[in-house]
Amino acid sequence: MSIFPEPTAVAFDDDSFWVTLSDGRVVGVPIAWYPRLLKGTSAQRLDFFLSPSGIHWEGLNEDISVRGILASHIEFSPETRNAA
Repeated sequence: MSIFPEPTAVAFDDDSFWVTLSDGRVVGVPIAWYPRLLKGTSAQRLDFFLSPSGIHWEGLNEDISVRGILASHIEFSPETRNAA
């Protein structure tokens, strides 16, 4: 049993993708953090599947875990940067 919520939906805008999690949170992630997604076409970005642990793009050879998304938000959050 994972301690992380599962992804339930993914949406894109021009600069980010938005992951809806099973606990109700919606997390925005800059596409630029993932060069394979950045270089992919809109159609390639929309060709993904969800698993309990993350998002997978077979055509782009990209797998992004919920754990990684949440960890990156802690690492790059303004609160964390200002705490140093």
